[in-house]
Amino acid sequence: MECQDIIQDVLCRIKAMKGVEDTYILSEEDKQKILELEKKAEGAVLMGMGVGDNQGIKEVLNRQLIIAFTTNMDYVWPEGPNVVLMQYGEKIGEDVYDPAKLEECKKCKDMLVMGNFVIYRSAVPKPAEAKKEPITVVLPPQKCKDLECVNELTNIVLASPSTPSDEYIRSVMGLKPAVGMGTFIIGFDLCEPKQD
Repeated sequence: MECQDIIQDVLCRIKAMKGVEDTYILSEEDKQKILELEKKAEGAVLMGMGVGDNQGIKEVLNRQLIIAFTTNMDYVWPEGPNVVLMQYGEKIGEDVYDPAKLEECKKCKDMLVMGNFVIYRSAVPKPAEAKKEPITVVLPPQKCKDLECVNELTNIVLASPSTPSDEYIRSVMGLKPAVGMGTFIIGFDLCEPKQD
C-alpha cells in the first residue's frame, strides 16, 4: 500500500471511532508549537500545587506521523489509567473508570475514592515526612486498539494534550471551544515495505 493510501486508511479508521468528529495531520510547525505549549503547561497543574509530566504527548511527538482528532461526549477513553499522581517516586493516586473496581477501592481503608479518582493513603507522605516535593501529574501514553490492526503501522501511541495544546489544535482546525468536546493526538511510524 502506498504511503498516502495508508494515511487515508488511518484517517478513515480514526473518523470511524465512536465519538470522533474531525481529524487533522500535524505539520512540523504544529509539533514544535505543541511541544512548546506542553513545556509551559508542566508547571501549571493542580492549581499550581503540582507539576505535569505528559509522557503521552512526549511519546507521540517522537513519531513519524501525528494526527490530532476532536471528540464528543460519545468518545470512549482508552483503558486507564489516564492520569497518575506521583510523589517521591511512588504512585499516590490514579483515575479508575471501572465501576466494580471503584466499589472495591471504596471498601479498602487504605484508599480514598473521590469521583473516579483513587488516592492511596499509605503512599501519601505524612506532613512531618514531606519535604515539599510537589505532586507530579503524569499523563501516560495510551494504546489505540482501533489502529493496531493496520499492518503498515508501528509504535502507535495515543495521548491527551494539555489545555493550551487543545486550544491550539482547535484553532488550527478552525474550531471553537464547545462543551463536551475534547482532543487527542495519535502518533505512529510507518513500517518500511518488505523487500523481496
